[in-house]
Amino acid sequence: MFGIFYPKEYVDSTYEIEFESLYRRGYRGVLFDIDNTLVPHGAPADERARKLFERLRTIGFQTCLISNNKETRVKPFAEAVHSPYIYDAHKPAGKNYKKAMEMMGTNEKNSLFVGDQLFTDVWGANCADMHTILVKPIHPKEEIQIVFKRYLEKIVLWEYKRKMKKCQ
Repeated sequence: MFGIFYPKEYVDSTYEIEFESLYRRGYRGVLFDIDNTLVPHGAPADERARKLFERLRTIGFQTCLISNNKETRVKPFAEAVHSPYIYDAHKPAGKNYKKAMEMMGTNEKNSLFVGDQLFTDVWGANCADMHTILVKPIHPKEEIQIVFKRYLEKIVLWEYKRKMKKCQ
């Protein structure tokens, strides 16, 4: 019933993802949401985020930030981590996921998406036929419209976890 919102993987943190393993599996591009995926909502790129993007380049990954935020939020973050970006992406609409893959020179088979929201990040990436990794939000402080969506996400995540348990 909620399958379009289900991620392929669900992990605690972006910083716990085994990107080396994903590269060995054939992935070459990583699209990221920013707020509550890489840093707390509204925070600038920190040392941990900069090191992650440096590590990803060393592994061989292309990256792209894709955010519904305005360019004034996304551009400085992108410059700090040295990544191309798409702002005002209108997630979950799929066209900018595809645009990001074009920018990286990748496609839906060798790209993956990392984000913290089911109804924008994961839904859009699933519609673009990408591998999706949902991460838990870094910080509980969020804008009011996101707080409301989190209540609905809890229902979907409960069902997702129940389904995953059956598959084990």
